[in-house]
Amino acid sequence: MINGGLFSSRPKNEPVKDYYSPGEIRTELEKTLVQLAQEQPEIPLIIGGQEVRTGNLAEVRCPHDHGKVLATFHQAGPREVEQAVEAAAKAWTTWSAIPARSRLAVFLRAAELLATKYRLRVVAATMLNQSKTAYQAEIDATCELIDFYRLNSYFAEQLTAIQPESGGIDINRMELRPLEGFVFAVSPFNFTAIGGNLPAAPAMMGNVVLWKPASTAVFSNYQLMALWKEAGLPDGVINFVPGPGSQVGPAVFAQKDLAGIHFTGSTDTFRRMWTEVGQRIADYRSFPRLVGETGGKDFVVVHSSADPQVVGAGLIRASFEYQGQKCSAASRAYLPRSLWPEIKEFLVEETPKIKVGDVADLSNFLGAVIDRPAFDKIKSYLDLAVSSPDCRILVGGEADDSVGYFVRPTVVETTDPHHRLMEEEIFGPVLTVYVYPDDKFEEILSLCDQTSPYALTGSIYARDRAAVEQASAVLRHAAGNFYINDKPTGAVVGRQPFGGSRASGTNDKAGSILNLLRWTSPQTIKETLLPDTEWRYSFMPED
Repeated sequence: MINGGLFSSRPKNEPVKDYYSPGEIRTELEKTLVQLAQEQPEIPLIIGGQEVRTGNLAEVRCPHDHGKVLATFHQAGPREVEQAVEAAAKAWTTWSAIPARSRLAVFLRAAELLATKYRLRVVAATMLNQSKTAYQAEIDATCELIDFYRLNSYFAEQLTAIQPESGGIDINRMELRPLEGFVFAVSPFNFTAIGGNLPAAPAMMGNVVLWKPASTAVFSNYQLMALWKEAGLPDGVINFVPGPGSQVGPAVFAQKDLAGIHFTGSTDTFRRMWTEVGQRIADYRSFPRLVGETGGKDFVVVHSSADPQVVGAGLIRASFEYQGQKCSAASRAYLPRSLWPEIKEFLVEETPKIKVGDVADLSNFLGAVIDRPAFDKIKSYLDLAVSSPDCRILVGGEADDSVGYFVRPTVVETTDPHHRLMEEEIFGPVLTVYVYPDDKFEEILSLCDQTSPYALTGSIYARDRAAVEQASAVLRHAAGNFYINDKPTGAVVGRQPFGGSRASGTNDKAGSILNLLRWTSPQTIKETLLPDTEWRYSFMPED
């Protein structure tokens, strides 16, 4: 329980810093980029607060300059998983019992440190490690993560206000206990904020965590271990165990004290996790909580009443920001024939103006995709577009891996609404559009709903309110985050809690009170003020 309020009002979202105007903060960012690029640390595991070196090393390379090694890191295996589980169990005894306000204070301090002392370092590390522009790194690695810590602390306090009714002769209350065991947090490469939230959200609620970050994001994610240490997080609460999933995963699933999984990544990986847990369910102390946000084939549906320029600008931003490597990135669009000429002209004219290159050059709008496998996958779809008689590349289509993994933003028009480019997740800067007759709007809504197994994000552009309501009804289950006259990206913590259903995950809404509740095991407590002294009911006659 939290005794006494930590907040007099709801925290505000962290303002975005401007690194683009000349000034001290831009100069400091440029210096930090140079400094971090030269450090080349050998990153250890952190287990129970201790540095652990396995000797099984892997590299983190800069995506936009893949000849540049940012860091090497030690990889965990089954032995280190066992050590981390033991360290977590030891930390659980104290961490689960201390007042919740003290736990939350650690992450509120982390938010303040991230807003000040750690800000430039985490932004620069994200730029170098994930090839994000300064703006994309700022809104991710600092603003969103700060929002997670401040607003999740606020939501955690709110949860304690949800109490049962007490009567005249009894007092009833509910306490939110942490889960018994440890939580396995598995984070993706694309958002440093997700790496910082997946282990932290359960920890805020009193849980202990084994955190396996994506191998391609170890350099930026490792910065958070120092942040939490300085904020006062006790040793063993969050254990840093990067390594190959084939080594770490089975060792984790074999632990009887696995209490939950907090995951963001591919749908196939989450399904394998779910299957593995299901097959071992009788071996666990409790039923593990499975919380996952997975794939997406995010859509934009446009009605004939929409503003073509608004649509064009939204498609470019939604499809190409951060190289299309956002879970929410627009990947398919359904456009009415009457507006297509104007939208097409906008896309064909504006897309080539997008600068792609080293993110240290702040004039670039896009960097590189994360690594060789991602590059090869995206290029295979570009090759498919070239070879398919049902597709035509309108703009872009080029990919160059000579220096970095660069893919030009690409727009493909298809005549087949069930083409692979309209149905499969690409996770790159590729937008495929299907043009439909204006009078087929109702049919196109049903087509959009039924085409993809995913249901993460989507949007409708229309000035006609009846069309907006119609789309909202038909697409009700097609997107966990639905946008009206806006791009389907850019969810803000506390404003648009994020998550999808169907093949896109469990929809537990990161950045909301709903997600935090998943990491608790509520206990109802009844205290009777006047206990019964007679076992007979009042209507029963005495002997």
